[in-house]
Amino acid sequence: MSSPALTALPAVELRRLIGTKEISPVELLAACIDRIEALNPAVNAIAAKAYDRARREAQAAEAAVLSGAPLGRLHGLPVGIKDLQDTEGILTTHGSPLYRNHVPTRDSAQVALVRAAGAIVTAKTNVPEFGAGANSRNPVWGATGNPFDPSLNAGGSSGGSAAALACDMLPICTGSDTGGSLRIPAAICGVVGFRPSPGLVPMDGRQLGWTPISVLGPMGRTVADARMLFAAQLGVDNRDPLSRPFDPEAAASGRLADLSRLRVAWTSDFGQCPVSTEIRGVMRRRMGAMRHLFRAADEVSFDFGAADRAFDVVRSLNYVARYRDSYENHRDQLGPNIRANYEIGSALSLADAAWGHAEQTQIFRRFQETFRDYDLVMAPTTPVSPFPWTQLYLSELEGEELKNYYHWLALTYVVTLVTNPAIALPCGVDDHAMPFGLQVVGRFGGDLELLDTAEALERAFAGIAELRRPVPDAAALATPRPELKSIVTHAPEGSEQERA
Repeated sequence: MSSPALTALPAVELRRLIGTKEISPVELLAACIDRIEALNPAVNAIAAKAYDRARREAQAAEAAVLSGAPLGRLHGLPVGIKDLQDTEGILTTHGSPLYRNHVPTRDSAQVALVRAAGAIVTAKTNVPEFGAGANSRNPVWGATGNPFDPSLNAGGSSGGSAAALACDMLPICTGSDTGGSLRIPAAICGVVGFRPSPGLVPMDGRQLGWTPISVLGPMGRTVADARMLFAAQLGVDNRDPLSRPFDPEAAASGRLADLSRLRVAWTSDFGQCPVSTEIRGVMRRRMGAMRHLFRAADEVSFDFGAADRAFDVVRSLNYVARYRDSYENHRDQLGPNIRANYEIGSALSLADAAWGHAEQTQIFRRFQETFRDYDLVMAPTTPVSPFPWTQLYLSELEGEELKNYYHWLALTYVVTLVTNPAIALPCGVDDHAMPFGLQVVGRFGGDLELLDTAEALERAFAGIAELRRPVPDAAALATPRPELKSIVTHAPEGSEQERA
């Protein structure tokens, strides 16, 4: 099988072929490396590479298959790890000059789980500096371009993972999500990003351990691929006070939902989010194209109260906890997004913090009432078509100035506040022929129900031309884009490989 054909196969199918000895982990890794080397110069999705170590691990994985040893859920599958997540012996920069040559001595909790399931860490994937914002560009690795047009934004903060998946460089990639970082890049790169309920994937590095605003989760080209990775990421870890047990077998493979029984509530803006006229029109057309699939599909009004301010508060408290030392001692080495977050948080009082958590609680309670009458909530994932990566963020929309650098992410961060599981699904293209991502929100704690529904939606969309997942043109990605690395100050030492 040719390298492009092999790397385009779903991760679930690749794992089956490894188990039946029809392909070897060594063969698959080589195909992925070839694909990365061929297409990454056009999109710059990959940060540090760990090829030498990956080759050794692929050989060991092949030996395990041939010897008949028990095989893990992800046995032999190359995986990309978001560059915010520690990988033992492999460069982990967080996209920051402060960590330009940082090589962790241990894996983060979820990376350890993914490795234990047999995955082979092949590369780190690009991010914004410290994950702040939805444009994956930083002074260490440069910018990630969108696979459908590398001059445009790939989203963030899991932009490198989303672009790598869309380009068939890797079968599965990890991500994380505070204000939409799994959902936004998945949406505008045409792949799947799942934000699970807090506590299912352990986060051992979180300073405010009891705060559920940030989660880790899976990305894949299909829902089944994302589910397979999600099942491997699950675990209880005594460093994360929110972590709790969850059945990995149920997570990996469920039963397709009967869409005809479902009642869907949909909205273009949750009553307050900035959304372009164009995306409002696309959302309305998409709902018209899929309405026949459901028992009911109603446009519904929502009351998210002072969600923007509440998100400012709960987000900024986390930034103050994590970046106080960096801000006070290395402010000149921090980008504008990190400085803005810290400054918002450091100006807050205890009364502000109490108000923010109380407002979030009220928003949560009102939103859950929706599920008395409906099974799902649907909305756009992003408010605009992707803009040039040279534009750090969206500062105004249709003549209206936005409140701060992340206000344009409101469609996803209002869902973050309520903590319901949410998934971004490819759903055709927008008026600029760029991927349109549908955000689907499930019941509180209803992760399995949402995943089963997402698989059914994906299958239904495949049969409707207007809703089908778009695929980038690999031939159009043959030309390297050196400008994507134009903001790099200087490359990390040993950036092309892992360091022991």
